Amino acid sequence: MMKQFKVLIIDDHPLIASAYQQALEEVFNESDFELDILFATSIDEAYDIIEDSATFDKIDIIFLDIRLPKGKHLKILSGEDLGIIIRKKYPKKKLVIATTFNDNYRIHSILKNIDPDGFLVKNDLTPAELVCAIKVLLSEPPFYSKTVLKMLRKQISDEALLDNTDRRLLYEISIGTKMKELPNILPLSKAGIERRKRNLKLVFEVESGSDRDLVFQAKERGFI
Repeated sequence: MMKQFKVLIIDDHPLIASAYQQALEEVFNESDFELDILFATSIDEAYDIIEDSATFDKIDIIFLDIRLPKGKHLKILSGEDLGIIIRKKYPKKKLVIATTFNDNYRIHSILKNIDPDGFLVKNDLTPAELVCAIKVLLSEPPFYSKTVLKMLRKQISDEALLDNTDRRLLYEISIGTKMKELPNILPLSKAGIERRKRNLKLVFEVESGSDRDLVFQAKERGFI
């Protein structure tokens, strides 16, 4: 009897799930393993599989979409939350994050919070690239698609300059969050936020002092 290789695909887009399945079947077509694929299309379906240890213990690799329909588990708001749960409960499982998000703040957050074995930005992927990604993930992970690699290259020389609060502040400014709302989002007072902003403008050499120029420079350097 052939040994099974079990895959869990958590994605609510049928075309994406089908693309994963086709790529996996191509990779395993001439292998010594029988491919067994489970599908989940919502947070609730995925969570039930994760909690069923008899099933989940046998899973070899998980493909996890970040954007998933919300369900009854009110503390699990996204695929990122599911990824954190999987990492804590099953740290040795191969976990691949897939997303349409391509802003650097979200990419950095996912890398830091989950540290996935693979990180796929869907817009980067072609059928051939997906096959290549799976082969790398099976042999020598991690695999990062080109958008993720671009962000990492941009940040590598500046990594020591900003902490997580700085990054979150830049992100909130970039999406238009109002100053009066920031103390409810960040662990800072209004005065603390202003000090951070002044420091960030020095770091990014923003001479005009405007938030717009700060956001532009932070994007140019790959932080948002």
